[in-house]
Amino acid sequence: MTEPSLHAWLTAGLFLLAVVTAAALTRVSAPYGRHVRDGWGPALPSRWAWMLMESPAVLAFALVYAAGRQRAELVPLALLALWQLHYLHRTFVYPLLTAGGRPWPLVVVGLGFAFQCYNSYLNARHLSELGSYPDSWLGDARFLVGVTVFGLGLLLNRRSDAILRRLRAPGETGYRIPRGGGFELVSCPNYLGEILEWCGWALATWSWPGLAFALYTIANLAPRAVTHHRWYRETFPDYPPERRALVPYLL
Repeated sequence: MTEPSLHAWLTAGLFLLAVVTAAALTRVSAPYGRHVRDGWGPALPSRWAWMLMESPAVLAFALVYAAGRQRAELVPLALLALWQLHYLHRTFVYPLLTAGGRPWPLVVVGLGFAFQCYNSYLNARHLSELGSYPDSWLGDARFLVGVTVFGLGLLLNRRSDAILRRLRAPGETGYRIPRGGGFELVSCPNYLGEILEWCGWALATWSWPGLAFALYTIANLAPRAVTHHRWYRETFPDYPPERRALVPYLL
């Protein structure tokens, strides 16, 4: 089997994984963060778990990208910069800024690590080897709109994370109702921001791996947003009734 054929089959597998993930997470909440629970085996401190789990999205992506013949071309480099703009912060900065949290089960960390290796190969290999991106792509409407959507999602994601961090004073534990920014409309604007990022990525790359990743992100984060929203409403009797889980006025 040639690499393009293998890559196409693996990309199809990511579409299938998105379907399976959505079906599973609508029935069982992933056991990390506020939804962690006993019975999932050994665990790692949350900061180290996050860094380990996300690290392939920085390191493996860069290595696979560097092996491609188009690695020095303008458009692949611009798209590489977008990817790393998200993941360098998400992998190495975000965990250090958070106030800690409950330990993560190793099984969750391992599954996340494996997914990031898989997804990084698909997207990086497409950018620098298997895709086609002439310099004129920088002026294409799909690229421009995609980068804009990615940027708006990144801003929403970062601002929402900052609001969540400010909810607790140093050394304080427990949860409060977040307010301000996107939280005035939905319970999980940080998830909405990340979904927008990868939908923008799918448009800017105009690729099957990009689309598969965007759909997987929705499959992973939308059910968790619904679970978070339900938890907020059950935990806080005065939780704002007009808020939706993920999409303002709709979901």
